[in-house]
Amino acid sequence: MRDTSIDEVVSEKAFAVLLSGPAEMFLRLANRLVSIPDEGWTRRHYFQLVTEAEATESFLDDHGARRNQSYHELRELVASVRGLSGVGFSLCHLKGRVAGYGTALDVQPELSTKFTAALEQATSFARDSLRALLSEVRETCTRLGVTIPTESFPEERYSSEHSRRHLPHNLGEEVLDEDQQKIAEVATKYLEICHLMDGIALPKSGSAADRENWFAANCTEERARVYEATVHNLQSAYDTYIKGTGLERNDPRLPALRGHVSAAFHLLEAVTQLVHFVERHEGQREGGLGARVERLVDRARARVVTLDVLLSWAGRFIQLGRPIAEELLPSYTNVQELEVQLPDGVMLHARPASLIVGIVNHHGTPVEMYVEGRKCNAGSILDLMVTVGTHPDARRFVFSGDENPLRDVRILFESGLGENGVDQLPPDLDYLRG
Repeated sequence: MRDTSIDEVVSEKAFAVLLSGPAEMFLRLANRLVSIPDEGWTRRHYFQLVTEAEATESFLDDHGARRNQSYHELRELVASVRGLSGVGFSLCHLKGRVAGYGTALDVQPELSTKFTAALEQATSFARDSLRALLSEVRETCTRLGVTIPTESFPEERYSSEHSRRHLPHNLGEEVLDEDQQKIAEVATKYLEICHLMDGIALPKSGSAADRENWFAANCTEERARVYEATVHNLQSAYDTYIKGTGLERNDPRLPALRGHVSAAFHLLEAVTQLVHFVERHEGQREGGLGARVERLVDRARARVVTLDVLLSWAGRFIQLGRPIAEELLPSYTNVQELEVQLPDGVMLHARPASLIVGIVNHHGTPVEMYVEGRKCNAGSILDLMVTVGTHPDARRFVFSGDENPLRDVRILFESGLGENGVDQLPPDLDYLRG
């Protein structure tokens, strides 16, 4: 029997008929949204637009629209709608929730007013861009022969928003037994994020070209995803270990800390979506689809919204919560000092130093080590080795931190810092063998 191909080539004219059905609700929602006033756009509209755009984009992808001369532009326009709808949804969600987060905005009315204005600036950008893109989608569909429905989107078709449920984001983290230790770990991670956001150093002034160059070099999609994932992981850790506990109910600082994390996270969600959108069309700007999209979605406005609103306010929310984390850390740790001496014949080289770092990172709270009066972070192998290297003859070391990691550091020194092999370490340090 003769084999036949499992692929069938569909003419572009025939595909327009095929697409008319799956794209109907997307186009009916477009009819609805391009005609309603600004205040009519709600969170459910953005959510539904993401849903309908994803379904239409998937249908186009399943039929090879990416590689078709006539339909690849429509596919990119639909993908752009999906991305910017995600931006609008995150901002609309934050607008409805921020008042209940218990952030510093509650006691700083002037700052709250500024944030409300900034949020509206970003939401307006997303809304205006989506209107332009949806109008272009309808025009492109008309040109391709796709049937444009005349009806609006039916009310009964709006999807109910399901909460995004997921397993704890705890890969690489140890499960801690003590609730207070969990709070100390979350506060420590929060302060680490403060340092991460400090390092962004947004340009406050300069020409549009200078800011554009900074944006292209520093606000990449890869970096945006790191910021978003780091904050999201912290929120997940809080919800896994602290949310709903008696400690949370009795300490109002804890939900307030989470409120600052949540506000920053939703802003960083929008940053990632917007940076992805910009990078997606960056290489197509000269005369192609990228130039067409840029006429619909103003590139300079996108940069201003990303830097001056989304990223700037995400960093500000994190910094506003810093005093809470700094206050929580000593409340939930028992800070002590430990002085130890190297055993005879043992040097603090890379292998035992890595075991000290392993202890500190296992417990998740900050520990400082002092060598001849010089302080370093005992949780950083680089910082620790540089400090030890500047004092090669030092035999005495002082550690400062919570009693739990200090207890294990003492055991490590008493056991010869693992120089006889990690298999010979006491059971209390079993976690170092992994």
